[in-house]
Amino acid sequence: MTGSSKAFTRKSRLTASRDYEKIFGKSDRSSDRFFTVLARANDVAYPRLGLAISRRIAPLAVDRNRLRRLAREAFRLSELAALDFVVMASKDALRAGKPELRSSLDRHFERLSQRAATH
Repeated sequence: MTGSSKAFTRKSRLTASRDYEKIFGKSDRSSDRFFTVLARANDVAYPRLGLAISRRIAPLAVDRNRLRRLAREAFRLSELAALDFVVMASKDALRAGKPELRSSLDRHFERLSQRAATH
């Protein structure tokens, strides 16, 4: 993240559909039973996050919002490479507790950041 602030600001978000299209088109992938996280190098000097929590996976808005909050928190508190990330959830994420989900996201972000550093 930039500076000493750990806020999840608008510039930390993927907002344009063309950015999502780039990531869905060609990206590195990290998956487990809870999440699939896609990552791709970006044109800016800081990481950005996009969320694709499907209504098909989590029909209730309260569940989708919970998963989004957890993903934003994990992203905000991680030291990440300058990549664009998109987080997608699976059905198993609905039944999992916060510590399991948080450690899963931390592993994905770390794994993808390390892969980017070696390329």
